Amino acid sequence: MSVFGQYAEYYDLTYADKDYASEAEFVHRLIQEYKPGAESILNLGCGTGRHDSALATLGYSVRGIDISAQMVAVAQRRKGQLPHSIQRRLHFLQADIRQARLGDRYDAVISLFHVLSYQTSDEGVRLTLGTASEHLVPGGVCLFDYWYGPAVLSSPPAARTKSVVDGGLRLERRTLPKLFPNENLVEVQFLFSKANGTDVQHFSEMHRMRYFFGAEIRKLVEDVGLTFERSREWLTERVPSVATWSVYTLARLPAQS
Repeated sequence: MSVFGQYAEYYDLTYADKDYASEAEFVHRLIQEYKPGAESILNLGCGTGRHDSALATLGYSVRGIDISAQMVAVAQRRKGQLPHSIQRRLHFLQADIRQARLGDRYDAVISLFHVLSYQTSDEGVRLTLGTASEHLVPGGVCLFDYWYGPAVLSSPPAARTKSVVDGGLRLERRTLPKLFPNENLVEVQFLFSKANGTDVQHFSEMHRMRYFFGAEIRKLVEDVGLTFERSREWLTERVPSVATWSVYTLARLPAQS
């Protein structure tokens, strides 16, 4: 089973109810607070490019990279449907966010929708954050979100089912999580059923997700030469608590003296 293989074609349908525009506005406000006048963004783990498209609409030049060729292909198709004024500010590339070196620098590097939680080892996290550090201009902003450990342990993930309909297509996704508290990991098995008329197909994917605690995130950020600025609840800006599953951290590359 590959991660974001066949799932990529139905990812946007699964998250049709996600408000990417509002999230992009939130990211925009944070970036401009810490890097006024910022114009360029590198997105690590861009997926199907919906955050990228929304940020380009806000005037940013955005380069998105993702390890899944299938997700990048969807992002490229979406780009082709956008106005030319937005298309010229969007660039997508298939690459491993732990190893990518693009040869240029950006005002901000972001990694959204818990992409960092897919890095299940300290080495993987440091490599990913190192990619961010290597691609930031001095004083540039690094922004990422992740699963927050106290909430995961307080309210462990449970099995659930989500069904969505698009014309004659009906997609059902069953989520079967398994918690590994001694490893700070959750294994999430996705079971898909796709029905189009009498044609029914099934496929599955296994995703391994890491959850983080505040002190370790701060250390991992500082290990790659970034300066920790703050961690807050995603979108609400509340102080993280045992009820906070999604937390963002904002860090910066120190300005040259």
